[in-house]
Amino acid sequence: MSLRDLKSQFLVHLTDERRASPNTVSAYGRDLDALLAFVDSRADSLPSRRPRRDTPLRGAQVAAATLDLFLLRAWLGELARTCKPSSVARKIASVRAFGRWMKRQGHARINAAEQLKSPKVRRELPTFLSAEDAASLVESPDLDNVANRPATSNAERARRNALVLRDRAVLELLYGGGLRVAEACTLDLGQLSLDERTVRVIGKGRKERIVPLGTKAIEAISRWLELRGALAHARTRFLDPHAVFVSTRGRRLNTRAVQLIVRRYGLVSVGRTDLHPHALRHTCATHLLDGGADLRVIQEMLGHASLSTTQRYTHVSVAHLLKVYDAAHPLAKSKTKG
Repeated sequence: MSLRDLKSQFLVHLTDERRASPNTVSAYGRDLDALLAFVDSRADSLPSRRPRRDTPLRGAQVAAATLDLFLLRAWLGELARTCKPSSVARKIASVRAFGRWMKRQGHARINAAEQLKSPKVRRELPTFLSAEDAASLVESPDLDNVANRPATSNAERARRNALVLRDRAVLELLYGGGLRVAEACTLDLGQLSLDERTVRVIGKGRKERIVPLGTKAIEAISRWLELRGALAHARTRFLDPHAVFVSTRGRRLNTRAVQLIVRRYGLVSVGRTDLHPHALRHTCATHLLDGGADLRVIQEMLGHASLSTTQRYTHVSVAHLLKVYDAAHPLAKSKTKG
């Protein structure tokens, strides 16, 4: 069995047993493909430093033994020339997981990747918006902006209005509910509970959580659903029967389309060219924290497995921190003179 066969089985394991998201499986696959391409191009020229073994290798162990520490370090040396430390760290994590799986399945005797040290990754401050800018962004899709545009037919006018209402609902959901872009795109109509003002989200690892929605988000989604049928395919009349958000061809909206929506309205409303869907998710968490929400509540709402992840993506504003300090710390209170 070759390394590529083992990689294919490993990706099946991630999908079926670990219930990893499609994006995670795809990222692991790309990282391992890059490693295997390096093995194919350099394995014959690299001197072997594998220790002598008392018992011979059998079956897939022969292929797995190719990934020894010497070869992996040579691979990292090449990566360091072109990749950022964060990318290198992710690739190391992928190879470690692959090695653990091979060892657990009996395909490898050792996991040489466990001896690799990850580079230090500098955590950059995530992109977020002020409350004013966030309001300008989500309110920028406005029917008044397209009302005066000439339309050849009522159907064309309905499609234009539907696009505006769809974009408004997408932005309200990303900011109001803090959803990941993939969670918004895979959202089905049956997961909405507009009367209860909640949405049932399928997150990473196929874990479900209930996310509350604000009045504006509920209103935006309701208005969009009224005109959703206008985006059925112009010729075939196809309309996805399950997807909440659809494209102009009636198919489920993909992550790339949502990214373009956020970028376009970010430029129009606040003059920002660097905005992406995750910026709205982070902005949601930031504003909840500034408003007094407990960190555990934010963790539950965002669907983070650990609190440390919430702390990393939640930015505490300096103004809020100073306000809490002045109210709570004894040294911040002025002493009255007797």
